[in-house]
Amino acid sequence: MDINAVNALTYEEFLEIFGNVVEKCPIILAAIWSNRPFRGVADIEAQISDFIDSLPESGKEGILRCHPDLSLPAVSLTRDSVDEQRAAGLVCMDSDERALLLELCARYRQRFGFPFVICARANSVESIGRALRERVNRERAQERERGIEEVKKICSLRLRQILQPHTERSINTTKL
Repeated sequence: MDINAVNALTYEEFLEIFGNVVEKCPIILAAIWSNRPFRGVADIEAQISDFIDSLPESGKEGILRCHPDLSLPAVSLTRDSVDEQRAAGLVCMDSDERALLLELCARYRQRFGFPFVICARANSVESIGRALRERVNRERAQERERGIEEVKKICSLRLRQILQPHTERSINTTKL
């Protein structure tokens, strides 16, 4: 889909296609729709980023809370999250790896009040585990900021997948 086609979409069509580029936060895309015409993918990303950055800290944490914990059963995930976790190799983990990841995610959520967010598609099981062990010891504000950075990476990849659907996807299967 080219940018002219994006700019020609009705509000409803735009939300149907782009509504989940920020996990379960279609309100963000609803808010930027009126800023059309977009000049390109980078413009859409910048508009989303600016919207997120303008939110108070509680709003940013709300965005983080819309993300699932890693390695949850697929029935509780959006299609996008299932694909991203599959690309990271999270669906191929053995039961010991899954139990460790779930334990680390639970500790993280208990400490910060929001789930651990990482751009799974750009990571492997090993790098996710390493990042989780490192990030669980950080300060809340630092983690909120890092989580939002990861949301923006996820958003960027999802936008590109929609606008450039034939882009190759890599699948990582490295162990924790």
